[in-house]
Amino acid sequence: MMRPLRLVPGLLLLLLSRPAPAPASTVVTHLPGFDGPLPFYLETGYVGVEEDTGAELFYYFVESERSPGADPVLLWLTGGPRCSGFSGLAFEVGPVKYVLAPYDGGLPQLVYNPLSWTKMASIVFLDSPVCSGFSYARDPEGCDVGDYSSSLQVQRFLIKWFTDHPQYLSNPFYIGGDSYAGKVVPLIAQYISEGIEGRQQPVINLKAIWSATL
Repeated sequence: MMRPLRLVPGLLLLLLSRPAPAPASTVVTHLPGFDGPLPFYLETGYVGVEEDTGAELFYYFVESERSPGADPVLLWLTGGPRCSGFSGLAFEVGPVKYVLAPYDGGLPQLVYNPLSWTKMASIVFLDSPVCSGFSYARDPEGCDVGDYSSSLQVQRFLIKWFTDHPQYLSNPFYIGGDSYAGKVVPLIAQYISEGIEGRQQPVINLKAIWSATL
């Protein structure tokens, strides 16, 4: 069950404590450095993707600000490898951005980004592979994943995420990202396509992929 959360100012943006083995998703209504309640829907949470190592992928989900029932759903992966999806949320296509100013010892100021892609799409910003961003594994060996195994874990994440969010299953689904993500986006799409051919449930409405590889 989702619950509202106000993040305390003493933490860096969205620095959430490590969860119990089966954490619930959380609706975030306030962010440190942002003036007032967020003018968009932000949900964060963990999804288990590997039982043997206890691997959990962390995500930020921002619902479309236009027509969430009909607008596309986009999975955003940041490159690196092992850069957090938070980079996409606050520095690239997400609904907030930092105000550039000399450091004065306080929290950096966040403001609304009027050019956010969430104006016309819901976006899942994912910390992948395991042990990037807030994603983790209870067994340290779970952090040792390559492109193929991490892509399969993302496919497992999506199956579970859409199972928990069935209201988005009929929406067009896209996978995208930047830099190193261009190596794994096609693999994730392949695993999703194989799942569709194998009649794996739920059926993800995959439409297309893209990447900006520099």
